[in-house]
Amino acid sequence: MHLTLEDEVSDILGKAQTGLGLSTENLADRAGISREALRALRQGERDDAALEKVAPHLGLDPARLKALAAGDWQPTAQPPSEGFAMLNLPFGAYSVNAYLVWDPANRSAACFDAGTKAGPILEVIDQHDLKLETVFLTHTHGDHIEGLADLLKAHDVPVWVGEGEPKAPGGARRLAPGKAFRIGGLPVETRLTRGHAEGGITYVVKGPGWTVAVVGDAVFAGSVGGGMVSYADALETARKAIFTLPDDVLIAPGHGPLTTVGEERRHNPFFPSA
Repeated sequence: MHLTLEDEVSDILGKAQTGLGLSTENLADRAGISREALRALRQGERDDAALEKVAPHLGLDPARLKALAAGDWQPTAQPPSEGFAMLNLPFGAYSVNAYLVWDPANRSAACFDAGTKAGPILEVIDQHDLKLETVFLTHTHGDHIEGLADLLKAHDVPVWVGEGEPKAPGGARRLAPGKAFRIGGLPVETRLTRGHAEGGITYVVKGPGWTVAVVGDAVFAGSVGGGMVSYADALETARKAIFTLPDDVLIAPGHGPLTTVGEERRHNPFFPSA
């Protein structure tokens, strides 16, 4: 499955500017560029010289921004050959990801987020003869839970969600970060990634020869989901929960392609010192 990056440079600039609460006038003055030049960047015009000036005032890495603008980077991460499935589901003109992870030894499985429709998830469950035991939600924004009701009609299993989330869809039980689970014999660790959502959770699953971090909208390949609750917390909790993992850990985001911790350390402009 080949997916393009979720965010363009204009999206990245917008998320950082909004998160820092900077007006166009304020940011342009700080960067020493015209308001027109800044608006052009925000509208997708490529201007490396202007990016160089704006990036430091947004806490972004200018070299990484320029590489993204030039199309010089796309993650090369590959999914595990067994025990993992990525479901890229339609979300209006866009798409959203859900994931199935299972223990190859006994087919015990968990679904991470339910996306916008259950049908493709149910097809993979049947195709691999999986025993769905749990649904884990990274957060409860609509595009990640619209398919949950139909999924639970087919498989009446417990649902877990972070204790900070305002909703508990599907009768979800609330978990405190740090609570441990198992999928068959696979350990699952829970880490707080608050900021995009109030109670966002990253799930770290250790499989046979691989480790996957299902991060929701905390981090995308080359970007972040944005600080809808707190931009500062979104960056800080991602640093603590995700960028403390080894480089070879696969990042399974809520939107866009798979990536790895190492690739994001080297290429994500939001984390220049991660």
